[in-house]
Amino acid sequence: MVRAALFDLDDTIFDHRETSRRALSALRSGFPVLRQFPLDELEQRHARVLEELHRGGVMQGFVSVDAAREERFRRIWRQAGAEATDDVAREAASLYRRTYLAERCLVPGAGAVLRAIKPYAQLGIVTNNILAEQEDKLRQFGLRSLIDALVVSAEEGVAKPEPGIFLRALARLGCEASESVMVGDTWATDIVGATAAGIRAVWFNRRGLPSPDPALAVEIRSLEPAGPVVQRILGEV
Repeated sequence: MVRAALFDLDDTIFDHRETSRRALSALRSGFPVLRQFPLDELEQRHARVLEELHRGGVMQGFVSVDAAREERFRRIWRQAGAEATDDVAREAASLYRRTYLAERCLVPGAGAVLRAIKPYAQLGIVTNNILAEQEDKLRQFGLRSLIDALVVSAEEGVAKPEPGIFLRALARLGCEASESVMVGDTWATDIVGATAAGIRAVWFNRRGLPSPDPALAVEIRSLEPAGPVVQRILGEV
């Protein structure tokens, strides 16, 4: 019986990819130098640079989020064969952030799934990010009150896929790994990490990627409709 359902946040509950894509589209409109990249390519380049800076400094507290955002666009400008002045980097970072906040959205069905699981199990979020950012996302969509444990790597000093971050979430929920399930979209961090901690994993494979190991995790490709998805998560089918 599942007593604790753990979820990744970005691109599992909160649709970071779609929100970021909308912000990047605004950047392409505002800065002609970026139009040499099709939106799909710009999205890929941006995601790589964001991850480099996020893991290389932000999560450790070495670089502020604002400084990392400006550096992100300096690097993308260089990839476009140009140099962004400090003013341009600040302007690009500001436009991206303003649009990102205005265009925030949930993964379709995410709120309904959390609300459907809540009567049957405690809910935890296990996420590689900083606390204020993740708290803000949950509160914006009225989901924070549903979450019994919000475990964020920057606060814990340990990140997915390390088993320790999952076990800390379970300790706060008073549950054992055998009583738990983890739902996430990223195989290398969510699925590998959860199973290493002894937690049953559900892979949210929105893009229809080939499974690295079908025996390791149950697969779902959408969070809609909520009923069948909740049954899969809770292990009832």
